[in-house]
Amino acid sequence: MRIVVLAGGIGGARFLRGLKRAAPDADITVIGNTGDDIHLFGLKVCPDLDTVMYTLGGGINEEQGWGRTDETFHLKEELAAYGVGPEWFGLGDRDFATHIVRTQMLSAGFPLSAVTEALCDRWQPGVRLIPMSDDRVETHVAVTLPADGSAGEPGERKVIHFQEYWVRLRAAVAAEAIVPVGAEQAKPAPGVLEAIAEADVVLFPPSNPVVSVGTILSVPGIREAIAEAGVPVVGLSPIVGDAPVRGMADKVLAAVGVESTAAAVAEHYGSGLLDGWLVDTVDAGVVARVEAAGIRCRAVPLMMTDTEASARMAREALALAEEVR
Repeated sequence: MRIVVLAGGIGGARFLRGLKRAAPDADITVIGNTGDDIHLFGLKVCPDLDTVMYTLGGGINEEQGWGRTDETFHLKEELAAYGVGPEWFGLGDRDFATHIVRTQMLSAGFPLSAVTEALCDRWQPGVRLIPMSDDRVETHVAVTLPADGSAGEPGERKVIHFQEYWVRLRAAVAAEAIVPVGAEQAKPAPGVLEAIAEADVVLFPPSNPVVSVGTILSVPGIREAIAEAGVPVVGLSPIVGDAPVRGMADKVLAAVGVESTAAAVAEHYGSGLLDGWLVDTVDAGVVARVEAAGIRCRAVPLMMTDTEASARMAREALALAEEVR
């Protein structure tokens, strides 16, 4: 079986670990979100690609779900001592090595897809990991920062990188718009459209539907390829009981006018893209609403408490795919 998964960060990576257990003989291609990518300290940082690579390769910090295990932060501390920031983005010493190698290879002329393949040669994630595009795409967020109150001035409206919104501000202010800068001019990376065309099933894991899966779908050609592939497309809700399982997806859903419910996210993707949708058992009451939108829906446990729980979710997704095939 050939499976294509559109993956963001922690949720996508943990789902993939379960999928590998549920379908050990499957040929899995992961199309990774690069909208979270950022340049820091002169280095190209790809948080979502690295989270998938580290998680499946056994190097992830399990407690926080991102970054390396057994990490130290001496380099970050030394940079701070020189007054070099930003201090709000925590790159560890082991993690720095990945970004140095990536940046060197990019500077030598290798595309991001080739660089990612080379990095995976070390980690052996057991899947084929492809960035959504070799072109630069960065998700930005329009916000109004609170006024300092000194002169009664209104807050400043500005557009900031998604990482600054998510990590530095902790999504504490409302997101007014989400802009995948560069997406309209981007092209799918080599192998992306081919993998979709050859797939037996396409899965949307419980990743952020706006800034993870949504950003991947914003690259021209990817959404169309999935819609036209003629294979089951099944998603798993990242919203359980009207709240994100992890992170702050409700903040960015509001920015695109989508309520933070399992049913609304399914409707946001739409029946032209989704064939099946899994919601958590606590949201069983929305099954009829989702099916009324033309999407087959089932309620199953969706909490990834461990790898076996993630594997059960993956089996349910594959079973639903067979049901709608």
